[in-house]
Amino acid sequence: MAGGTKRLPRAVREQQMLDAAVQMFSVNGYHETSMDAIAAEAEISKPMLYLYYGSKEDLFGACLDRELGRFVDAVRADINFAQSPKDLLGNAIGSFMRYIDSNRASWIVMYTQAISSQAFAHTVREGREQIIELVAELMRAGSRTPRSDTEYQMMAVALVGAGEAMANRLSTGDIGVDEAAELMIDLFWHGLRGTPEDREAAAAG
Repeated sequence: MAGGTKRLPRAVREQQMLDAAVQMFSVNGYHETSMDAIAAEAEISKPMLYLYYGSKEDLFGACLDRELGRFVDAVRADINFAQSPKDLLGNAIGSFMRYIDSNRASWIVMYTQAISSQAFAHTVREGREQIIELVAELMRAGSRTPRSDTEYQMMAVALVGAGEAMANRLSTGDIGVDEAAELMIDLFWHGLRGTPEDREAAAAG
């Protein structure tokens, strides 16, 4: 009930507010979501919400920072560079897609909402660069074709863009998580395997 007096540790209360805000922003969008609606969803008073987060912009920024951090940490934690190239690829993409499937509201806030706002474009761009660096590192570890750092970086940009497009379809229910992961693995694997000549040379070696 909004305006309740139940005492919770500050850190717990903050997460409760962010959880409620992510849910409401994902459903209604940034501009159409009011602080009243978020306070009601969090079962707190609006003055308390403003005490913790001075404006809707501050609250959205806090949501974005948390969701981007969780996303990057979750994908990075599932990557094991000691695996074979195909297992490395499969686990990384599977982790990416499963996270989106389990956190659809988070993804909608991170991309559908935040990316369309000039105020938060920089934060989204920084988070995206972390994923691009991770993918470039994955490709360096798994590719059989020697390439320059710039080539790996540009390939990672293209693949992350494809992954984001697939994630958007997944978040709206247009495709299932297993099918999305399989399609992305097929796309990435062709690049990691290299050209036919590269594969023949690797087999001969």
